[in-house]
Amino acid sequence: MKNPTKLVLAAAIMGSTLIAGCATTGGGYYGQQDAYNEPDPSNDRTKKGALIGAAVGAVAGLLSGDDATERRQRALVGVGVGGLAGGAIGNYQDRQERELRDRMAGTGVDVVRQGDNITLNMPDNITFGFDSSSLQSQFYPVLDNVAATLGEYNQTIVEVAGHTDSKGTDQYNQALSVRRAEAVGNYLMSKGLMRDRFIITGAGESRPVASNDTEAGRAQNRRVEITLVPIRS
Repeated sequence: MKNPTKLVLAAAIMGSTLIAGCATTGGGYYGQQDAYNEPDPSNDRTKKGALIGAAVGAVAGLLSGDDATERRQRALVGVGVGGLAGGAIGNYQDRQERELRDRMAGTGVDVVRQGDNITLNMPDNITFGFDSSSLQSQFYPVLDNVAATLGEYNQTIVEVAGHTDSKGTDQYNQALSVRRAEAVGNYLMSKGLMRDRFIITGAGESRPVASNDTEAGRAQNRRVEITLVPIRS
């Protein structure tokens, strides 16, 4: 069965290669970062990140890669979580998307649909304090609504991915992005959701969706994305 997510990811990666003169590599559940095959003569990671974001940022979520997602799908089907097939996938995600849009209205969380995947974009100004991985208490009700929806629509894999702006070192931002993703993921799992559904990962500053040259752009880049991938039979 053709996987539309693979086709979209492939197109985005090819686009980023043409624009930025570099290639990206995925891998694993934690610590995924972009690797550049060509040296950057200007050594300006802000400009480089903005170019990558122009191509890759258009793709909603799924930072961990298709291989990790497919392994998780097989494992869940193996333990009795039913998979979806054919037109049932689109219908299932349509209903879940409508419910999430209703529950996230007015919260500051964006709901983005990309093919059969649904991504919740959670900016850090409503999730975390500055340079912190501790969830702000006022965000608990929002995550409670997310958890309730995920409990009702349990035939999805849940990828929680953290992202930062370019302030600070690569290593620090990578670790912070993972800690923030873990904080969100652990909160959701504490509401009774199956741990095996979750993939927790972080991109640090490597996947900007806006320029890091301005505070407004950096604010967009500081985010946690929750991507819901249907389990296919």
